[in-house]
Amino acid sequence: MAKPLKPDRKRHSGRSLGKQLGDWLVYCVVSALLRVVEWLGPDRASNLGGAVARSIGPHLGVSNIARANLRLVFPRKSDAEREAILRGVWDNLGRTACEYPHLDRLYDFEIEWYDPRRVEVSGIRNFQEMLWDGKPAIIFNAHLGNWELPAVSAARHGLDTTILFRPPSNAFVAQYVMDVRAGTMGRLLSRSRGAIMHIAASIERGDHLGLLVDQRYSTGLSVPFFGVPTPTNTTVARVARQYDCPVYGSRCIRLPDNRFRLEVVGPIDLPRDDDGRVDIAAATLAINKVIEGWIREHPEQWLWLHNRWAFDKRKLQKGKAA
Repeated sequence: MAKPLKPDRKRHSGRSLGKQLGDWLVYCVVSALLRVVEWLGPDRASNLGGAVARSIGPHLGVSNIARANLRLVFPRKSDAEREAILRGVWDNLGRTACEYPHLDRLYDFEIEWYDPRRVEVSGIRNFQEMLWDGKPAIIFNAHLGNWELPAVSAARHGLDTTILFRPPSNAFVAQYVMDVRAGTMGRLLSRSRGAIMHIAASIERGDHLGLLVDQRYSTGLSVPFFGVPTPTNTTVARVARQYDCPVYGSRCIRLPDNRFRLEVVGPIDLPRDDDGRVDIAAATLAINKVIEGWIREHPEQWLWLHNRWAFDKRKLQKGKAA
């Protein structure tokens, strides 16, 4: 059972009384929902979350951001095809949210005996290479399928990992997220100005740095994603350049009957400059290309609701054209 939600006092400090009250109200609703989700168990919770989300989600204003993204990336698809993808996006998001309290029960793969029940793994030799070579490495991920499972997998099999993540702004919910992740994943590192120092320390002690790199990164380098330049997180390329460590990619694919396939690819041959060092811009583009391929295979499982190409949210949420 997940622990009751408790406030992270540091994250609460400096917030107005009104915002704290809003956080508290959200906490009350989320707490009640979590109790129901836990009682249902992983399968019924996932099915319920998917059904509710795909029924309600497409009618919300935020879905217009996804529609704009889909028109940009898939201009030749019909409106009906894009709407089908959008319903899949909401289905996957609803399922992922309701699976969160059950992460420790979802992952049932064992390297020693290959008898997959809920989870199967592709690229197990790549994972074993990281596990046994004694070297640090970087593992990038994307918001596909249940994107929390690759980190659960790493921790379950003893891969020393530091997970870079962005906590929710709601202090109560942030504490719950920390509690769940601390029990199922490796070391957790919140994104902050001082995070780069902790990243360096983790690489130097031989850890594997895991991070999601598919969302818009406002201070990042403008690099094409599906052919359209947009600010992109360059942490993978920068750390690989500085420490000359291997880079792997991991993703989760949602399968029928509440099953999953985890894939590990790499080490990826990143482009290098004339001095033999990793070329940051070219390497970031290469990583984007890998993620693009993943998304094209299963577009309904990616988080298109994120404003990756910075459309005007106010116009989109009012239903105006991008």
